Amino acid sequence: MVRRWLHWALLFSVSTLAAGLDSQLGSRASGQAAFVKRNTGGEERAAKPVRRALLPAWLSPPLHHKIHRRSADQGDSCRALQEYGTKLADNTHRYTFNDLSGSVSLAWVGDASGVILALTTFQVPFFLIRLGQSKLYRSENYGKSFQDVTSLINNTFIRSEFGIAIGPENSGKVILTGDVSGGHGSRIFVSNDFGKSFTHRDLPFIPLMQITYNPDDSNVLLALSNNNEIWLSEDFGRNWKKVHDMVCLVKWGRTNTIFFTASLNGSCGERGMLELRRTTDYGKTIKTVATKIYSFGLGGRFLFASVMTGKGTLRMIHVSVDQGETWNMAQLPPVGHEQFYSILAANDEMVFMHVDEPGDTGFGTIYVSDDRGTVYSKSLERHLYTTTGGDTDFTNVTSLRGVFITSVLAEGDSVQSVVSFDQGGEWVPLRKPANSKCDATAKDPEKCSLHIHAAYSTAMKLNVPMLPLSEPNAVGLILAHGSVGDAISVMRPDVYVSDDGGYTWIKALSGPHHYAILDSGGLLVAVEHSSNQPVNQIKFSTDEGQCWGVYNFTDDPIYFTGLASEPGARSMNVSIWGYRDSLVSQYWISITIDFRDLLTRDCGDKDYVQWLAHSDDISDPNDGCMLGYKEKFLRLRKDSVCWNGRNYQVNTQPTPCPCTLDDFLCDFGYYRQENSSVCVEQPDLRGKVLEFCLHGKEEQLQTSGYRKIPGDKCEGGQMPERKEIDLSKRCVSDLVGPELLTDHQTSKSVPIVITIIIVMLLSIAVGVIFVKKYVCGGRFLVHRYSVLQQHVEDNVAEGIDDPLETNHVQNGKIEFHDDSDEDLLE
Repeated sequence: MVRRWLHWALLFSVSTLAAGLDSQLGSRASGQAAFVKRNTGGEERAAKPVRRALLPAWLSPPLHHKIHRRSADQGDSCRALQEYGTKLADNTHRYTFNDLSGSVSLAWVGDASGVILALTTFQVPFFLIRLGQSKLYRSENYGKSFQDVTSLINNTFIRSEFGIAIGPENSGKVILTGDVSGGHGSRIFVSNDFGKSFTHRDLPFIPLMQITYNPDDSNVLLALSNNNEIWLSEDFGRNWKKVHDMVCLVKWGRTNTIFFTASLNGSCGERGMLELRRTTDYGKTIKTVATKIYSFGLGGRFLFASVMTGKGTLRMIHVSVDQGETWNMAQLPPVGHEQFYSILAANDEMVFMHVDEPGDTGFGTIYVSDDRGTVYSKSLERHLYTTTGGDTDFTNVTSLRGVFITSVLAEGDSVQSVVSFDQGGEWVPLRKPANSKCDATAKDPEKCSLHIHAAYSTAMKLNVPMLPLSEPNAVGLILAHGSVGDAISVMRPDVYVSDDGGYTWIKALSGPHHYAILDSGGLLVAVEHSSNQPVNQIKFSTDEGQCWGVYNFTDDPIYFTGLASEPGARSMNVSIWGYRDSLVSQYWISITIDFRDLLTRDCGDKDYVQWLAHSDDISDPNDGCMLGYKEKFLRLRKDSVCWNGRNYQVNTQPTPCPCTLDDFLCDFGYYRQENSSVCVEQPDLRGKVLEFCLHGKEEQLQTSGYRKIPGDKCEGGQMPERKEIDLSKRCVSDLVGPELLTDHQTSKSVPIVITIIIVMLLSIAVGVIFVKKYVCGGRFLVHRYSVLQQHVEDNVAEGIDDPLETNHVQNGKIEFHDDSDEDLLE
């Protein structure tokens, strides 16, 4: 049997599915349905964050706090829906594609436009060339029907690795990149009317990467050619101009800025000899902002550069917050040449940095930065991060601010999950769901907790079809695969749901599933995962996973390949993709179910209930403070079966809190002991004073051990003392600033200049030694850094510099790719 798959475009979030039936649900004819109630166990207990150590001693169970699930006082939501089978059957739409292609790429064009483009691709190698065929289909009704519009692209083969490039915002722009003349030329097809018509334009180059839009002006396009040239179009691909030669990596910055690394010797192989350059006027003027560059990356407002230092392979991380005008060196603990750093996340306020342990341990330590991205402090020890594949479970929960879930490598090499509710301030185990039993393999039932399967599990080929899922407009909601025990189990995982941002969980579905969030969390859908059985059932929930309906969408099961819904979790339509297999042919099937008629009314004021995030008790005026303020939300009651609608906005009421020690991280050289809010000095740094280079001036840090968590908005209260004193001394790093760059021209004055510089450096060195020895006794400079390297550096094609992306907001507050490769700084 020919294996088929869906190759999803990068511009939308989508879930892939396979078949299988829940043993508790049975089998019914098409259109029939049944409800299954999951016992939530009533009141649950969870780990409200308390000040603890960095969690290895060993993963002590969290202190118990009562958490009332938001639905505790609501009625039985399973009785809310009646006779829904007929309604869904009347709104189930099937479309059969007369297409034998092996893959399909989907892309939603615009917001709430209903337009979907489906690009099917069939490709086989033949000697030294590729033979392929593409077909393009278009839907205007969220996939309920499609029209074959292949003629609009003149039956051109579209490169499957580039897929479909959709313009930013709601521009309606589309770019398809095709091959011509047997792969010796390239052509793009562009549309500015949501794919209704296309215009072809031959390119004066062959693109090496996906053509990208300027985020601020969708008419401006940027491309890197297979000859390492930057090409730019300011009129949506009609005319192109070459901006620069021998470029290894290029990417958009903010406000029309383009950053790129340029090679001086014509090779991207010697990456430590690259120059980082910037243009803000589309190439009319170009400025070199750093030299000796190995790689660079962008995250939030931070620009990172890895710089070669001296001889050998040592590299150092430098950070700029003004687009490369000035640079500071990141203050991090010392690392050896066999270790690496990795940017886990970055936004406008802070950076999460992983620092690898010496040796092939598979774990390291997470550090969090200050608001300048320069000074870091410990957040979590023994953080799982494999050295071989670069896999980490670090997950941003976008449905509640400040929440992150990741895994630690315990003693004995078991993998265990922990959660932070305060942006990396503390980490605690996830509490065991009340309706789940501890895994039989658990060695210590007293340490039984929930463990979440994420990227590491999928890399290990476990039966985990989807990563954890959350959406910013579905407040507090998380769906994830997991197991309950003293470590992650390699056995069959189940689906767990949290409605309060990870404090409490219920087991929602038995076995692995694919799932999606619709109607801003008002509707969940799921299909059980099975790799070799056809499927005919979809499950859905209107109460955040407590009660599930089961609907048979066909009498003739299909081999399931994907579940697709519009990005943003606001749609009420979901499409089930698959194929049917017969003796003579296989063909694609798309079945789209519109759940809108299931929810017969719009939600009103009485359908919402007030909820205080991060709270044990909403009546306690001092409860719920997190990152300096507390937030009350209006959220849909679980027993209300109504439609939030596309215009639904998260309603929040923030209230500032007085500052306590919980609003502070331990400063450089300090850490928190087990079950304590007090920061104490690290033994190896006791009595030391941190001096660091900031904007070219030597600064001395005087601290009582605390610094405010970036983004924390507390007011008044407890404010530990912290000062940065200007020592009135200039300092420079190994990074060559723009003002020191030359034209490489020789002159008779060069030897004289060199002699003067040598004398000055010797004088400065003697002065520094004198000051350090006789004035600054006990102080030390901490300039310990390493360099940027993209996650799995070896996988870079043809020597191209690694992309270092940590941004792009699908995930809300902390902005970084969910589909991203983590930034590796080696």
